[in-house]
Amino acid sequence: MVERLAANEAQTRARVAVLLPCYNEAKAIAQTVNGFRRALPNATIYVYDNNSKDDTVRVAGEAGAVVRTERTQGKGNVVRRMFADVEADIYVLADGDATYDATAAPAMIERLVAEQLDMVVGTRESDAQEAYRRGHRFGNRMLTGCVTWIFGQTFSDILSGYRVFSNRFVKSFPALSEGFEIETEISVHALELKMPVAEVPTSYAARPEGSESKLSTYRDGWRILRLILNLYRIEKPIAFFGLVSVLFMALALGLSLDLFATYLKTGLVPRLPTAVLSTGLVLLGIVSLSCGLILDTVTRGRREVKRLAYLGLRPPGA
Repeated sequence: MVERLAANEAQTRARVAVLLPCYNEAKAIAQTVNGFRRALPNATIYVYDNNSKDDTVRVAGEAGAVVRTERTQGKGNVVRRMFADVEADIYVLADGDATYDATAAPAMIERLVAEQLDMVVGTRESDAQEAYRRGHRFGNRMLTGCVTWIFGQTFSDILSGYRVFSNRFVKSFPALSEGFEIETEISVHALELKMPVAEVPTSYAARPEGSESKLSTYRDGWRILRLILNLYRIEKPIAFFGLVSVLFMALALGLSLDLFATYLKTGLVPRLPTAVLSTGLVLLGIVSLSCGLILDTVTRGRREVKRLAYLGLRPPGA
């Protein structure tokens, strides 16, 4: 009970910023801003417009949000700008399409403060097909499975755009992605530094009538998958280059078995090009494994630097 009261007091004192990246959301942004205004009356709500062609800027301003602009197209670019510019103790990141439940934000913030977490993810729960299309559901499960396979047990919804962050998460996150793969990068960053995180189920609604999704199932799904594979190469170099080494060695072995058998029988190597190719594949395998070992040392040093930068910032509730 005492901890709960302390968490509520810390939450009351904390500066809360609601961050809403937007692109052509004139139909939904007022509803989104008003929802978070009612749920978090003391928070400052920021709408970052990303070259909208409609009245998003005007509608957001009339709804009472602080409106700013990021000219470089892409959600990742907008999130990077928001994290760099906005100063707060607690950050609530959501989309400006009125699909996320603003009433869940206070409970997510309370959990972040009470348990001194760095991120709380609002996992999406919806029965409406319009809210969460079948292709998106399948893609989310597949990509979440890939991250789990590579990085171990992770989040159940790595693509959720509804998250609450501590100050030290936001200010230690490099944000290198440009598009919708930003959520995946955020999740992997938390896993890489072994940050304390949690998930909270939240309802997920369909967009308002006249509002259209900017997410392409196949194009953005491919970009996210490509990011996961790239992060696998960067964060797990021994595993990645070790697998490449095994493939080269296996191919070399398959090509050379017949050569060995012929050599043992006749003492001759009749197919010299195949022998040269097998030798080259073995050398490539050795080089690949060596690269993995060297890059693992580099990755460890980089991770230590990132961890120290993260520890240099104040923890939640401090």
